[in-house]
Amino acid sequence: MTLRELDIGFSSCPNDTFMFHGLISGAIDLAGVRARPAIADIEALNLRALGRGEPRLPVTKLSANALAHVCDQYTVLSAGAALGRGCGPLVVRRGADSQIEDLAALRGRTVAIPGEFTTAHLLLRTCFAEAAGAGEPLSVTIMRFDQIMPAVASGRVDAGLIIHESRFTYPEHGLVELADLGVLWEQATGLPIPLGMICAQRSLAPALVDALEHGLRRSIELAMAEPARSRAWIREHAQELDDEVCRQHIELYVNAFSVQLGDEGRAAIDELLARGRASGFLPAGPSPWR
Repeated sequence: MTLRELDIGFSSCPNDTFMFHGLISGAIDLAGVRARPAIADIEALNLRALGRGEPRLPVTKLSANALAHVCDQYTVLSAGAALGRGCGPLVVRRGADSQIEDLAALRGRTVAIPGEFTTAHLLLRTCFAEAAGAGEPLSVTIMRFDQIMPAVASGRVDAGLIIHESRFTYPEHGLVELADLGVLWEQATGLPIPLGMICAQRSLAPALVDALEHGLRRSIELAMAEPARSRAWIREHAQELDDEVCRQHIELYVNAFSVQLGDEGRAAIDELLARGRASGFLPAGPSPWR
């Protein structure tokens, strides 16, 4: 039987390769469909879903920020999300730059961000507005996530918004935490922070979307039960990270919400979109759910 190939977009970060290994390797059967990886930086996936560059992927990871712009075209799957507590993006500065004491002190300064449509950028905008009030807007410059810490350390920018494994390595660059945006979110809402979701085009057949949700859930459960299966593939795509950082990364971003969003996970996504839309930073749009 000839298998239909289906492109699925996700990042090279350990949490994504950990979750998707079972699907991509064929260990999890998708009933006549072969999952083909389209691995890229999260902002590249965001831009692709927005129609900027390569054709849109039928299934892709998206930041909550990007999702808000394409809710008419994509719906969120109940499995595969990066959502949790204590895992939000951090704002960091140089250790010696003591004049920047809080988010309000970033007014008139430049912050490096990992992408215009990242969830991190959305959180930064809303948290800065709450801290600084009306006045001069925040100035940002876009960089790849792995270029931000060196830029802050060298003084090219005043502060940086860091995600992924940078949470574990920023002290090595002489940087200190200015704000944990995940903590600020949790204090304000009591909800886990939704960072990224796996989304499917609304044009896909409902039976296929059901199969994808079930298959991805089984893939995550297999990875959790037998972590050695995916270790080599994770290392292949995370060559600059040591095993301990990979382990910490997976433990932070892969959890019960990844297996099944549930009511609390759905509520967190709805709340983040609602707050972004109410602030005017996100466009109005439909619900992200089927």
